[in-house]
Amino acid sequence: EKLFINPPELPNWENSFSQVVIVKATPFKYLSLGQVSVNQANELVGENDLNAQATQAFQNLQTALSSAGAKTSDVVKINIFVKDYNPTKATIVGDAFRKTFPHEKLPASTWLGVQGLALEGLLIEVDAIAVIAA
Repeated sequence: EKLFINPPELPNWENSFSQVVIVKATPFKYLSLGQVSVNQANELVGENDLNAQATQAFQNLQTALSSAGAKTSDVVKINIFVKDYNPTKATIVGDAFRKTFPHEKLPASTWLGVQGLALEGLLIEVDAIAVIAA
């Protein structure tokens, strides 16, 4: 069984994709989430500012998780896509990540540098898989 969630606190992308997908597979639910630096009104947050965008994207991830009854400690895998990545951006992204994931046990992680993202002006996208009890 699949449940598709589009929390009203996040941008409305229903014509393009779902904010959260929950797969119920007893005794667990698997959640798939992807977030960028766009506010509830579909406005880019932090133009040309990776720190502001990373902060917003990770806040959106927390909102999406919460809408499904999950928290960041339930995330088992995260992919982080950074436009025009170079090692100097690691500290900025890493700081936003650690504020969101202050746990001792962290999810598996992949960071990728990309040429571009779905919308003009985006500098980061986070994609996560979480698992919670059914």
